[in-house]
Amino acid sequence: MLGDAAKIHAEDAAYLNRHREKGEPKVEPLYDGRDVYRTLLQLRAEPYDKPVMISRGLEATFVDAGHLLGSAMISLRVDGPKGERRLTFTGDLGRPGLPILCAPAPVPPGDLLITECTYGGHTHETVEETAERLGEVVRRTAERGGKVLIPAFSVGRTQTIVYFLHQLMHAGRLPDLPIYVDSPMAVRATEVFRAHPECFADSTLRLLEEHPDLFGEQQIRYVEKVHESIALNHQREPCVIISASGMCEGGRILHHLRHNVEDPRSTILIAGYQAEGTLGRRLVERRPEVRILGRALPLKADVVVLNGLSSHADHDGLLRSLTPLAAKAQKVRLVHGEPERAAALAEGLRTAGFNDVAIPERGESVAI
Repeated sequence: MLGDAAKIHAEDAAYLNRHREKGEPKVEPLYDGRDVYRTLLQLRAEPYDKPVMISRGLEATFVDAGHLLGSAMISLRVDGPKGERRLTFTGDLGRPGLPILCAPAPVPPGDLLITECTYGGHTHETVEETAERLGEVVRRTAERGGKVLIPAFSVGRTQTIVYFLHQLMHAGRLPDLPIYVDSPMAVRATEVFRAHPECFADSTLRLLEEHPDLFGEQQIRYVEKVHESIALNHQREPCVIISASGMCEGGRILHHLRHNVEDPRSTILIAGYQAEGTLGRRLVERRPEVRILGRALPLKADVVVLNGLSSHADHDGLLRSLTPLAAKAQKVRLVHGEPERAAALAEGLRTAGFNDVAIPERGESVAI
């Protein structure tokens, strides 16, 4: 993932430098492949739930966040002049009940709690409803002869969608049509998933015993080579194409969108949160025209949003995870969410008994 991001940084910097005004400073990528290599040499794997000494008086414990493979909340224990203090950072908090991964562990208590709020004020549909709607979208699009394009993050979201499609196909609830995962990163990430069944939920492990083809290699085609990806643009038959990036800001999905956004038979299935200012957000807003790879194109394809595929906890899920900490937390600060989402969760947390809940400004300091 770091290497892929470094490549994107380099490409973005090169594009900006080609289009910069005279006299403007040259843009440098945030980091490059050499930085990634040096970073990888410094990495050290640590298990969940085992305290790690960072320095004298500073100890960290990683706790399973249940969001992505290997994702973790961080609990810090700090020895200060007024005694021990604890800080909990949830990072992206996962959602119980989704397939493949274990549910999030309990959020560790802390004097200061820093939590995400991506879906504050929003309730996800159930997993069963999500699977049913996914099947409906694919069937409806295939019946009218179109393609289903699914912009998806390579790690987590792609594997969840493949899981659902595999189950629907096995149950005979999908027509016999090609399904492609067109993302080299997703192909590599899926290999990592296969290598770590210890992170899978019990239900997934039981399913693996019955159906070893969990990620659908016999029915789902993984595309790595560029010429194979380009060939999908010329395929006229109905199919499903899952491709990165998840917010349509880069990657092969842009080429698939360019070739199909004007086709009213096709469907763009948005499978998760789309940040403000992204192409994915403009698609969700169903703008009459969208700019893709430098060209303004009319949006005629159907757009369907399935937030039930998100691996983030929703409003009620966040409250269930955080409310047990109300008596311990002196202060709560909400990050990683748009203002209205943060405000909705803040109100819910205050109602749940948290006294000091705020949305910090950039650079703000908090004392405990």
